[in-house]
Amino acid sequence: MSFDYEIRIAAFDWLKGQVAIHGDVLPRRLLEKGFVHSGQRIPLMSPQGIFRPKRLDYPLTITTAPEGPYDDRISTDGLLSYRYRGSDPSHRDNVGLRQAMRDKVPLIYLYGVVPGKYMAVWPVYIAADDPGSLTFTVAVDDASMISAERPMDYELAEPRRAYITSQVKVRLHQRGFRERVIDAYRIQCAFCRLRHEELLDAAHIIPDTEPESRPTVNNGIALCKLHHAAFDNFIIGVSPGYIIEVREDVLKEHDGPMLQHGIKELHRQRIILPRREEFMPDKGFLEWRYERFKEVSV
Repeated sequence: MSFDYEIRIAAFDWLKGQVAIHGDVLPRRLLEKGFVHSGQRIPLMSPQGIFRPKRLDYPLTITTAPEGPYDDRISTDGLLSYRYRGSDPSHRDNVGLRQAMRDKVPLIYLYGVVPGKYMAVWPVYIAADDPGSLTFTVAVDDASMISAERPMDYELAEPRRAYITSQVKVRLHQRGFRERVIDAYRIQCAFCRLRHEELLDAAHIIPDTEPESRPTVNNGIALCKLHHAAFDNFIIGVSPGYIIEVREDVLKEHDGPMLQHGIKELHRQRIILPRREEFMPDKGFLEWRYERFKEVSV
């Protein structure tokens, strides 16, 4: 086994351990520090999006910054898109990815969800190269299918990769939406100000089951789990003027302090709002949701 391949397997194992400790969103400082293998520190990130640590033959990671300069995106053809570094197809970083594609080398994809936080996806492969659009196509495979003892059988993997990549796209969308919304609301419930991140959700204003829904921050509100459930079940509504309303029949109930203090006392309160204008709840989305709340309240 080559030193390059040995490092890749060690990086995959290290990431698996870090996800078990920290969850699937990892801090940038952890990825920049990396791990130690045979006395050598191996970082997984650098300021550049395409990163090849010293002594490796190919790039190890490709990174999408949440607000970066390149048009990296989740494509509509079932795979992932990754922009070249710059506009020169002959740049050494782009050449490195092209060589990784040629030699079927597994990489790590670091997907930025908010500044300083990334989801790690591995192994990924460069599946296609389009110099015309300055874009590589990236496919995801099953991490359990590759190890030091069992190199990936690339030729048999294409149908599996198409399915796995489609599943990863959904996960990136969902987790990215959650992280961006909670970050926009400064890690607090917009109704009650609860600040325990593990108890917060990103509630859709227009549910993602509806064709009008968008996976954008202005279609989300950061809510604790209690108020997310109340919002989803139309116990609580939010007017286009950002005012909380509790359903009339619930206001008339008498069912102990949780209902009184946790729900009823929110009536006519103004929600906490993001500081950035582009993250404010869209009033058209709120109007859509509020109309349905009023229908249930009748």
